[in-house]
Amino acid sequence: MTIDFSKIEEVANPRFKGGEGDTMFRTFNDGQNKIMRGRLDVGCSIGYHRHESNSEIIFILGGEARCLYDDGEERLVPGQCHYCPVGHSHALINASDREPLTFFAIVPELKAL
Repeated sequence: MTIDFSKIEEVANPRFKGGEGDTMFRTFNDGQNKIMRGRLDVGCSIGYHRHESNSEIIFILGGEARCLYDDGEERLVPGQCHYCPVGHSHALINASDREPLTFFAIVPELKAL
């Protein structure tokens, strides 16, 4: 199955999860997985939040990212991936003052057994 993000409308999410500015997403959601191509412009972030019932995988496509993760901080560049398992917390911040941060994220929806 091919997902063509160029054919999915880009939607602005103001102050997503309590972050700064707009998080821009093109999202495919089949009820089992949320697959997103995202963009954070200069000065924008996704707020610090906890994954209670799902995990998240973020692959950096372009720009520089700061990722707050539990009690630490990670720096990410294109080609690197951040993983936030169930029960952990994180935030994603555009660390550049010159260019947007672009990323690919997957959030699998876990089903209760």
